[in-house]
Amino acid sequence: MNDITFELKGEYIELIQLLKVTRMAQSGADAKVFVEEGLVKLNAVVESRKRAKVRKGDKVQVENTTITVA
Repeated sequence: MNDITFELKGEYIELIQLLKVTRMAQSGADAKVFVEEGLVKLNAVVESRKRAKVRKGDKVQVENTTITVA
């Protein structure tokens, strides 16, 4: 399992944006497909909202990678 720590600059980042900036998805379209297919978990729960607000302390899991938002 891979771990990535993402330093959040503002109040939140949208889920598909986070997937793009951490290079989990090559494009916004790829990020949307990951979410639509149920491949993304936010705090251990499958997330279906592409624009879910991810905040400090949240954990996003895609396949075998966990992104911790700090």
